[in-house]
Amino acid sequence: MGRVLREKYTRQPTPFCPGCGHGIFLNAFLHAVDELGLDFDKTVFVSGIGCGAWVPSPHFQADTLHVTHGRAVAFATGVKTANPDLNVIVIGGDGDIATIGGNHLIHAARRNLPLKVFCLNNFLYGMTGGQVSATTPQGDITSTTRQGNPERPFDLVDLARGAGAPYVARFPVSQPRKLKRGIINALSFDQFAFMDVLSLCPTQYGRANRAKRGYEGPSMIWSMLEHQKGTVAPREKLDSENPEGKIPIGEWYAES
Repeated sequence: MGRVLREKYTRQPTPFCPGCGHGIFLNAFLHAVDELGLDFDKTVFVSGIGCGAWVPSPHFQADTLHVTHGRAVAFATGVKTANPDLNVIVIGGDGDIATIGGNHLIHAARRNLPLKVFCLNNFLYGMTGGQVSATTPQGDITSTTRQGNPERPFDLVDLARGAGAPYVARFPVSQPRKLKRGIINALSFDQFAFMDVLSLCPTQYGRANRAKRGYEGPSMIWSMLEHQKGTVAPREKLDSENPEGKIPIGEWYAES
């Protein structure tokens, strides 16, 4: 992030670990905000607990509401209902938004209140010790699934679309330009918008799954970025069967 953007939008250096994908998202988000001309004076950011919640609070020079774990979307619903003229944006992790707060997410999508929800999905609870979350891939190792996660994960795109969200997107931090363009589209959308941001956690997820995923030691961060690039593909290029098991990325709009 350039000095001008830091001085314009943030208050202090970020606390993220080296290689954390949340820092890449933060950079892409503020570039999108600047290109879009989003007025921070008319914006409220809502976040819960976790590494993803640190993106807006306390870093952004804007009003931020830092709330109970898993309840960010619920509080954001209250803010938007009380003052519809505000831009209300939720930023948090998969543990916060999709696991503890999953019920609030599906009802926000169902109600179609014009909130913008960004889930920074690094496949576990990063800040609290690396525990399994609702998006941890089956078989992957966390601090609470030492033999591998036995459960199937949520596909957050399918979840949000099934709940009725009119705009759903998924982009990886390993493709920051596409991520920035997607953020601009989500922020510009006039109804409920949800984005599943495929992030990285070298400290918890990377170390635990280094052998399983083939991440290289000294260059583990670079290896995780390259691995992520190899696991995704534009949804338009994937057929219905997707034999290679690629994760579809891009944007989904509900049929009018």
